[in-house]
Amino acid sequence: MVTKTLPPETLPPETLPLDADFTGWLPAGVRVYAIGDVHGCDDRLAAMHDAIADDLAAHPIGHPLLIHLGDYIDRGPNSADVLERIARPPARTPALTVANLMGNHEDMLLTALGSGRREEASHWLQNGGGETLARWGLSWRDPPAAWEAGIPPRQLGTMRGLSTLLRVGTYVFVHAGLRPGVALHAQTREDMLWIREPFLSHVGDMECVVVHGHTPAHEPTVRRHRIGIDTGAVLGGDLTCAVLQGRDVAFLRS
Repeated sequence: MVTKTLPPETLPPETLPLDADFTGWLPAGVRVYAIGDVHGCDDRLAAMHDAIADDLAAHPIGHPLLIHLGDYIDRGPNSADVLERIARPPARTPALTVANLMGNHEDMLLTALGSGRREEASHWLQNGGGETLARWGLSWRDPPAAWEAGIPPRQLGTMRGLSTLLRVGTYVFVHAGLRPGVALHAQTREDMLWIREPFLSHVGDMECVVVHGHTPAHEPTVRRHRIGIDTGAVLGGDLTCAVLQGRDVAFLRS
């Protein structure tokens, strides 16, 4: 079941404080759908893509953009299917522009493949990599070179082609977050994929409003400097999509 997009004024004020201090803004005619951590929950992602198609049919706009925020693989049941799904335009909205960002789980896998060493692979295996390998008919006991040969080329190419950051209007979309006090151009790849503190508890201004996943919570989080949309789909929670237009913020849940 997918929750209908909620008009901003109906959301609890503690999760949507769109007051004068909130600086999130998109240009006229642009709407962004940003989806949090999927972690192999392909059925949830399929339902979310359908919900986005329904929303666009009901409320057309000139420049819709779909952004997946990373962590497509590991821990959930259908990592390979998720990679296949994000590699092609959503079936009902083929004209929708899609941007796929890197998550720390994809980065761990690519690091393991690039090094070819078991020591590098162990970090990924300890974080759900074994289940992902099994979906490809591979074993964690195999060397990383065998994994690379066994991963379907389109799925491997999709992971290798992922970006780390995208800026639209006054929003920046990234998997984990940004380091406060550091200019956007100077942010490190490690922080963009892994940071929690001091980003999450920061209370001052930042260069932009950061839309991110990585840190699960029961509900979407809206703060002055960030919108967190990892609501633990693989942990029994929802898959969440932030719907951003102008200064409005709403959510789809599946």
